[in-house]
Amino acid sequence: MNAIIYCRVSTNKDTQESSLQRQEEELLHLASKNGFLPARIIKEKASGYDLEREGILELLSLIKEKDIQAVLIQDETRLGRGNAKIAILHCILKEDIKLFSVSHNGELQLSESDSMVLKIVGMVEEYQRKLHNVKIKRGMQRAVEKGYQPQKNLANQGENAGRERIEVPISEIVRLRKNELTFSEIAATLRGFGYNISKATVHRRYQEYIDKLNTEQ
Repeated sequence: MNAIIYCRVSTNKDTQESSLQRQEEELLHLASKNGFLPARIIKEKASGYDLEREGILELLSLIKEKDIQAVLIQDETRLGRGNAKIAILHCILKEDIKLFSVSHNGELQLSESDSMVLKIVGMVEEYQRKLHNVKIKRGMQRAVEKGYQPQKNLANQGENAGRERIEVPISEIVRLRKNELTFSEIAATLRGFGYNISKATVHRRYQEYIDKLNTEQ
């Protein structure tokens, strides 16, 4: 099984080099003991409260793109401190990645408080996803009720149907706006039909259209 070894110290002092080296050696031993093959060893010097760390961003990218089963750390504070630690733990665990630590001499055991916070975060994320889907469904229903016919109005049907479409015809935004949908509802409706577009983009495109009309007049 493949694993990522992650080592971190909080400062750039030369005295911390030995700490990084010791972490690496202990984690390599932990990997060997548990049958993991180190696919990547990441070492960095940065504050645990900082989320903008090259090493941690690389780790989060690798667990999504590579065949990784575990992340090995000295202890959970190496991932981060405070809210940063909770956010990073959530990102790792929701990818079904196991965490092993030297401090636990095996699989990491979260504290009761950390486990509770992560459960709450997971519940909130799930309800945000459900709310997002409800908004899309509501926007689509309102559009159809007001006479919007996506099968006639939307381009790129046929062999390209279902693919993500970045560009949205301004005519569709104008049509939905005339049907008294809000910019948020327009964005949700078009996302439901496969367009990757935000409320801000809808508003900007519509305003550009209005500005152009005013200029021409």
